[in-house]
Amino acid sequence: MIQINALHKSFEGRTVLNDINFTFDNGKTNLIIGQSGSGKTVLMKCLVGLFTPEQGEVLYDDRNLISMGKKEKQALRREMGMIFQSAALFDSLTVLENVMFPLDMFSNMTNRERIRRAQFCLDRVNLTDAQDKYPGEISGGMQKRVAIARAIVLQPKYLFCDEPNSGLDPKTSLVIDELIHDITTEYNMTTVINTHDMNSVLGIGDSILYIYQGHKEWEGTKNDVFSATNQRLTDFIFASDLLKEVKSIKSC
Repeated sequence: MIQINALHKSFEGRTVLNDINFTFDNGKTNLIIGQSGSGKTVLMKCLVGLFTPEQGEVLYDDRNLISMGKKEKQALRREMGMIFQSAALFDSLTVLENVMFPLDMFSNMTNRERIRRAQFCLDRVNLTDAQDKYPGEISGGMQKRVAIARAIVLQPKYLFCDEPNSGLDPKTSLVIDELIHDITTEYNMTTVINTHDMNSVLGIGDSILYIYQGHKEWEGTKNDVFSATNQRLTDFIFASDLLKEVKSIKSC
């Protein structure tokens, strides 16, 4: 579980996050949504320690990230997995070597054990047959699945996903969403997803934080969205005609 309390962050006197309070629960896909410039990317960076807020707490199972020393932060980061907007794979490494990379850096496993662990994770994302290929030889969707395998290879307690469906077609996006959701439930991870994809919100939004101009505007679940009375939220989520029709059907 990750809990943020009274979080404030500003840049050059301009407030970007103002008194944010929220709990990201274990075993759930926790989504951060909001318009461009709303502060959600800054919040994600505060969560992983790339930015330090001026006020507030970021608690990882009651451990305050903000007050940690360098060694404590390094230890905590080994409990984190990251999936970036681009897959961020190493072009010169094979798929298997990309997944093994965190093990090479942080584990005490033998080479045989690292290979087996990486192959297990590739099998979990249905990519065992691609282990000897290079990133340039596989599709964008497959690259994202490799990134997921790499993110879970160290068995993280916390998984962070920055726009995991960016650049993917709707069908592949659905596959990635379901995979992230299944892995989150299976390993009881605390998963935090920064997304613009409203299909993700309505599909896997176990817990949703909607940020508007730097403050928490709304929180709830994907089911709560359809009965929400917050006009800013409904205007944001149901901006397209197709999603308006979905809302109308759900409301009947």
